[in-house]
Formats: sequence, C-alpha cells, structure tokens
Amino acid sequence: MKFGVGQSVLRFEDVRLLRGQGRFLDDINLPNQLYAVFLRSPHAHARIRKIETRAAADASGVVAVYTGADYDADRLGSPKATMPRKKADGSPMFAPQRPVLVTDRARYVGDGVAMVVATSLNQAKDAAELIEVDYEPLPAVTAVVAASLPNAPLVWEQNPDNVSHLVERGNRAQADAAFARAAHTVKHRYVITRVHAQYMEPRVLIGTYDAGQERYTLHANVNYPHRVRNMLANQVFRVPESKVRVVTYDVGGGFGSKGWHYVEDRLVLWASRKLGRPVKWLCERSEVLLADEHARDNFGEIELAFDADYKIIGLRLNMLANIGAYIASDRQLLTPFGMIGTVIGVYRIPAAYVAIRAILSNTSPTAPYRGAGRPEASYLIERALEDAGNDLGVDAIELRRRNTIPPDAMPFQSPLGPHYDCGDFAKNLDMALDAVDHAGFATRAAQSKARGKLRGIGIANVIEQAAGPVPEYAEIRFNPSGTVLLLLGTKTHGQGHDTAFKQILHQQLGIDPADVQYIDGDTDAVAFGMGSNGSRSMVTGGSAVVRASDKIIAKGRKLAAHLLEAAEADIDFADNQFVVAGTDRAIALKEVAKAAFQPARLPPGLEPGLFESATYQPSHDTYPNSCHIAEVEIDRETGVVELVAYLVVDDVGTVINPLTLKGQIHGGVAQGAGQILTEGVVYEPDTGQLLSASFMDYAMPRADVMCNIEVLSKPVPTATNPLGVKGAGEAGCVGALPAVMIAVMNALKPLGVHSLDMPATSERVWRAIQEARSR
Repeated sequence: MKFGVGQSVLRFEDVRLLRGQGRFLDDINLPNQLYAVFLRSPHAHARIRKIETRAAADASGVVAVYTGADYDADRLGSPKATMPRKKADGSPMFAPQRPVLVTDRARYVGDGVAMVVATSLNQAKDAAELIEVDYEPLPAVTAVVAASLPNAPLVWEQNPDNVSHLVERGNRAQADAAFARAAHTVKHRYVITRVHAQYMEPRVLIGTYDAGQERYTLHANVNYPHRVRNMLANQVFRVPESKVRVVTYDVGGGFGSKGWHYVEDRLVLWASRKLGRPVKWLCERSEVLLADEHARDNFGEIELAFDADYKIIGLRLNMLANIGAYIASDRQLLTPFGMIGTVIGVYRIPAAYVAIRAILSNTSPTAPYRGAGRPEASYLIERALEDAGNDLGVDAIELRRRNTIPPDAMPFQSPLGPHYDCGDFAKNLDMALDAVDHAGFATRAAQSKARGKLRGIGIANVIEQAAGPVPEYAEIRFNPSGTVLLLLGTKTHGQGHDTAFKQILHQQLGIDPADVQYIDGDTDAVAFGMGSNGSRSMVTGGSAVVRASDKIIAKGRKLAAHLLEAAEADIDFADNQFVVAGTDRAIALKEVAKAAFQPARLPPGLEPGLFESATYQPSHDTYPNSCHIAEVEIDRETGVVELVAYLVVDDVGTVINPLTLKGQIHGGVAQGAGQILTEGVVYEPDTGQLLSASFMDYAMPRADVMCNIEVLSKPVPTATNPLGVKGAGEAGCVGALPAVMIAVMNALKPLGVHSLDMPATSERVWRAIQEARSR
C-alpha cells in the first residue's frame, strides 16, 4: 500500500511548515489583548521583606500589577503531589508546593515574584523594572551532592536534611547476598548533569475568560492539552471541565518539558478573568532557563557483583536526584524514579536493589525530558560494564555477550519490576559491530594517531520502558461526502503524527490521506486524551485508531450487506472495499460512508452516519531496545572532541514510517550527544547564580558537532498491542549518552585518563589530559 504502515511516506505537514504556513502560538493575537511580564528573583535563596509595586502600577500602559498576596486572596487551588512516597524512616515525604508567586521567600534564581500586565509588551517590561523588592540573601545550595551533606544550607527550614523522600526498587537482601558470595565486585560513581530541553519555540500562553459563559480558554503550546484542562478545572479553579478549554496549535518542540502544571497557565487565565481582556505571555529565550523546569541532574554510585565466570549476579545503585526547590505536582516525582527499573539494561541480572534519594536544592524544579530516567539508567549500567571490563581485565564486548538476555529467556522478569516481553539483544550487537566494521577499528585508530588524534569507540546496548498502561482516544468521523476527520487525544509537537496516523488509517481502511483531516490539541474537539510523552503515541493512539477502524468496518459491513443484497456474514473487507465473498460484487468504503447519511438507503434499525471512537489502554509497557556505536576523535593538544561516526541498530517493534523513524532517532541522538559534549545548566556554587541562562553560555550542539547517523532497523514486534509497535521518540537519546561518553573515555584511556564527568568540553578534556600527563 502506497501510504500504508512500513512505507517511507514524506511528512504531509512539512508542506505548510516549510512554506511558513504553520500556526504557532506567537503568531496569534486576540482583539483587546494585554501582555504579561514576570519579575523573577535574582537570588537563589532570599527572604522577601517587602515588594513595592506602586511605581510600576502607575507606569504608562500598565493595567495591573499582581503579587502572590493578590492571587492568594482569591483562594484558588494548586496541584499537589499524590504519589505515595516516604522518607527513609517511614515518615511522609516532604513535598513543598510551588507558590504561584512567592510572597515571603525566593528559593531559586527565577522564582516568580510579581506579574505585570500592560497594553504592550514593552510597557510591561519597563514597568517590571520599577518594582522594588527588599531581599535578604540567605545561604544557598545548588549541587545535588552538596545539598545532601549534613551541614548543607537548608532549602526549607522545616526539612532538616534537604531529603524529600526515598524511592527503593528491588530486593536489598537478595542483592546483598549476591555481593557476599561474589568472586569479583566493581563500584563506580557517575555524574549525570542538569540540562534543559531547549525547544525551538519557548512557552507561549494566551488566557481568556468569557464572563457570559463563565468559561476559561487557554491557548498554550503544551504536550498534554487535556491534562492541562483537567488540572486547571479540578485543582485550580474548581469548576467542571466543560468550563475550561485548552487549545494547542503547532508546537515547536516539547520533549516532555512543556508540562501540565506551570504556574503561568493559571496566572494568565486568572488575570484575564479579573481584567476582562485576553492576557498573553511569551517566554522569551533569555527567560527560558529561569522560568522552565530543568532535567536530569543526578549522581549515581553503582556496584556490580560477578561470579568466577564474569556473570553478573547482583547490582546495587545508590542515587541522588536533584528535584529542585519545589514539588509542584507528581511531575517532579516521575524522573528518574519511575524509569530507573531498566538500569539492569539488557542483561540477565538475578538480584538488584536501587535506592534513590530525592534532594531539594535552590534550583529550578526538575521534570521529565526526552527519556525521563531511561537515559540515566542506560548511562549507569553501560558505563559500569565498560569500566568493569577495564577493572577486571575482560573485554567489554565479551562481558556484554556473557550477560545478555537470550531470546529464549523471553519473557524476562527483571528483579526491579520491568517485564521484558520480546527482543533479540545479542543480534542488535552483532549487526551493529558488523555494520561499523569493528574489526577495522584498530586500523582507523592508527590512522587517527598518525594525524595526532586519539580515537575511541563506544558501544551501548540499551533498553527503555515506554508507553505505559495509560489510555488514549481516537475518533474516525466520516463526512456526508465520504471524507474523514481523524481526531486523536495525543498531541504532536514535531513527531509527524499527521503523517503516521494517516498511514495507520490507510493501512486499516484504505482511505486516501488526501481525504483525511487530522485534528488534535483542542479539548472541545477531541473528547479525551493523555497527550504525547514517554514514546506512547503510536502504541496507544495508533492502537486506538486500529480499534476505531474495526468498529467502522463492523458497521460498514451491515450497510454494505444491505446495499449489495447479501448476507452480512458473506461480506469481506479488503483494499478499501466491501466484497461479497466469492464474487466480483463490491462497494467502496467511501460509497458506503455516503450512503450512511442517506436514510432511504439504510436498512431498518441501522443508525444513520458513520462515526466511531475507541479508547485503548495497553495491558503492559513496551520495551524498545537498540545497540548504539559511536566513534570520536580527540585532539590531544586542544582537547577538542569530534564525533566522527555513529550507528544505531534499533528495535522499535513495527516500523510505521522508516523515514520519520530515522528523523526521531537522529533528533534523540543529537540531544544525547549534546548533553555529553556541550550542554549543561550551570549554577555558581557559592551564590547559586544561574551562569548558563543564554546560548552564549549554554552550549547547544550545532551541525558541526554532529556527524552522519546511520540507522538500521531490526524490529521484533510486540504482541502487547495490535500494531506491534514499541515506541521510538526517545530511543536515540537513551543510547547516545553512554555510547558517546564511552567513546570519549576509550579514546583517553591510553593517556591514563580514567575519570571525566560530562560534558566532555574541550576545556574539561584538555585539563584531564594535563592531569594525566602530570601523574
């Protein structure tokens, strides 16, 4: 089928996007619109003695200046963390709510202090500078290890150790017993740095309030429109969901970070209700790292226990996770806690125990970002295995082979919870090694050495837990002309859903994509949805399309039987038409759809129209897996790292569109490699000042940082959903972190460099080389 599943169809949405006809939120302005600007704390930790707003309120064009006291006076609600977490002693977790605007104390650089609303953006900016805040600076702590120490400055005086809670996975006694009988043990510590999603389009909001209908409308570039609506209706304004509409148009990237509980969402709606006019807020690039949630920022100590044959018999991981200053909702409890179960990787490890302490600090709260705990898990196990090979004098590839779960061991129950249903992990490795000519690496390394360069290769076998058992909605709605509306509760923000879902519909019903209008992102148009995150859209949304298609066929068969004057049991459906079995009598689905709107052509008792919906909930998570191999060259005199080759052998189950799959993997690899080579949110240790708030200091990977990325597919479809898909959105990022860093470390190994934290910038690498030389 030309447009069916498995075809490399060019993205339908790219035509309008490349012509500049996309509809992004900053393109939209409403009549009588006002503009909001936020004053944010310049201190990482400070007591607020006074906020003086009179000069700002009197400034030209200013309509209102609001503080937290104004918002609190209206007694609105806030989302809360609901996951059952506890401290190590069994007491309830310490989960400080995030103030909408702080009133008495700021706890990180960027904490919102006041909101200015004016008739123009520049007037709002000018007025914000007139607000006088009397701060009393207090000691601050931003680094996760420093915040966990006994004498660290306290983020909250009510919490004497900065520990919010403890998450444990696995069986500690079994893991300890494995280490007690081990022939060999290794222990290593790894830093996983703080980063930001850095989407092309920052967050933008327009809030409106219709007093006649007592109804809020939020225009927002979010990943989860229905979740945002539900939060605003149920937890903030305490109104029925029908009183809140969230509309999302084209979104210039999200990566999980455009979440459902940002305080600005409720503030623009609240201000619009008070002022009777739409209120727009644009988070400018210079404000992004102050206003947004960050990601990652962990420190892990991982131990492996081996028997005499170098089989892994136990794993222990003690981890510190920096969750920032607040726990605004359950989003702050998702990563790395929820997905750390894949830290055993693709390896048959019988006993494992993980303990993660959630540490509060004077930093922006952290939340899910592409991979959301899976890159951290894969980084820890793959770095540990590579270093174990060095420590034990065993080839790291051989060490991986000895411990890889074989296909005949499937399904495999991990000691940390995940239940791997299928995969051929050893074959991924074999294919990758062959494809990169691993046997010829020594020759390539010698050629690099002749040019004064160090060459390293990094191999990572990774697996991720994706597309959990959360429901998703799809609706197929035929028009009287036989054309179709396809509505999904997921939300595309660059993945190519318009194309992929039309391909699934074409595969199931044979409908020409040109006859299909794709709709998502409007809570008034789409009945239900959970949005796009966790590589779930094709698994859940795609399966919902399949289920809704089955219902279309079932109803269409009844009408086709009537039109063809045959028994319903004799009607088959294939190639976009209903056929009387064993004959050449047939009628196209489009003609059946047209007839469905003509009462005179319907059989008695059949409801007119042809519209069906389905809500699909998976029974299990899926487990995409892959082998990544990276090669780097390092200039030993300058420390500059060049990524020279990258290959992925990926198993994402059934491949809907090979072309867009490669695009997803390319993007994920770039984000993972960026974290290893250039990126990092940096705070000044003593003052807590944010030092990397702009692209002058936050080094994004550019085109010249990347190399050609080759993607090979080895799909092993899963039986856990009707499409056999496993998810692909995060696959590239999950493998890139360990593969690129291992390549860097292997390049530096001949010089005696055994320890280096990400990012592997030229300065860091150069200093590591100099320290090794001095030793």
